[in-house]
Amino acid sequence: MIKNWIYSTLVLTVTTSAFAQSGVTDDDLQLNTITTAVPFVSITPDSRAGGMADAGTALSGSSYSVYWNTAMLNFAEDRSDISISYTPWLRQLTNDIHLSYLSSYYQLDERNSVGVALRFFNLGEITFTNADAEIIREDKPSEYEITGAYALKLSDKISVGVNGKFIYSNLTGGLTVNGVDTKAGIAAATDLSFAYVNDDAKIGGVKGTYSTGVTINNIGNKIAYSNVSNGVRDFLPANLKIGNAYQANFDAYNKLTFSIDLQKLLVPTPPTIEIIDGDPVVISGRNNNVGVIAGMLQSFYDAPGTVAKDEVSGEYLQNPDGSYQVVSGSKFKEELSEINIATGLEYWYNNVFAVRGGFFYESLNKGARQFFNFGVGLKYNKFGVDISYLAAVRRNNPLANTLRFSLRFVIDGKGATRGDSTPE
Repeated sequence: MIKNWIYSTLVLTVTTSAFAQSGVTDDDLQLNTITTAVPFVSITPDSRAGGMADAGTALSGSSYSVYWNTAMLNFAEDRSDISISYTPWLRQLTNDIHLSYLSSYYQLDERNSVGVALRFFNLGEITFTNADAEIIREDKPSEYEITGAYALKLSDKISVGVNGKFIYSNLTGGLTVNGVDTKAGIAAATDLSFAYVNDDAKIGGVKGTYSTGVTINNIGNKIAYSNVSNGVRDFLPANLKIGNAYQANFDAYNKLTFSIDLQKLLVPTPPTIEIIDGDPVVISGRNNNVGVIAGMLQSFYDAPGTVAKDEVSGEYLQNPDGSYQVVSGSKFKEELSEINIATGLEYWYNNVFAVRGGFFYESLNKGARQFFNFGVGLKYNKFGVDISYLAAVRRNNPLANTLRFSLRFVIDGKGATRGDSTPE
């Protein structure tokens, strides 16, 4: 029964992934990228999942689970560890932007685990100028996030988790712009997570560990960068991630893990707007100036699609009731195009040396992040080192050649007593 359920779940995930990519072309949809505040909180911090193209939601537990899936902490092989990582960012554009990440966790007992993480994003040196291109001052903007995590094990195979976050984003250093004083953006947010782990699974005659994870990340208030009452407030990058992973244990020396994630921003899609009689009018889609919870729900059905145009005049076509015609099926296609797909493989030899690879897909109309990732890992006693490399599919991709470096130290290698466990 369990074997059939696992197999069905994997098949469903792969089928959904293929369907999400089918039929979505540049000709079908217009460019309509969803933007948010503080995108740095969504940058993958660790080199293990980074080497697997960001398919980390269902990977085995470690201190990096505070970012990926806190519920996995209760299934970690070790009772406690601490990790630190460093990622030079956007090296194709500049050489002074980087992300640093520190995280740790501790299993209090067989059912309860806690964790903490600190993320720091340095945006490098920026020169602020006025409208006449005169230099105002030099500044070094930065952002950081502090996370506290708790995981509760509900049964031998099921765990849930919750994170609390404080986010600080200082992009302007209090600069006055057009008479308006700017300020640092501040937000409080939470993550919710779920994990199911079965270390007695069997697929294709090979015994191993099957795991699935679901997370909703960055549920929090909108961010404002000025005190103006009608100023723009931006959504946090709230997102839904659904992951599946299977670790095949061929023998005592050889393990192979396959992981796949489906990821979707829970942020309203920008509507199609046309200036009519001097005023902006939404001609397709929905108003995205809504509250946080309303925006999360609306994100599942608010894609504007492509508004039909007259082939001769190029003007938008209208229905008899005055509404605008939308190309049939384009709304549904755009909703599907908002699903990002990450797939990864990891091979371990003797729990000492690992080789990783993966592919990440994002629609051309939603940001066009498409890249391969490669990585290696080494373990020696309580120390681990991981390195990953990003190879972009498209030319001039600012993420191309991104390297990540991670170090891990096991504080207490004896995991909490439990009925089932997840090997690394």
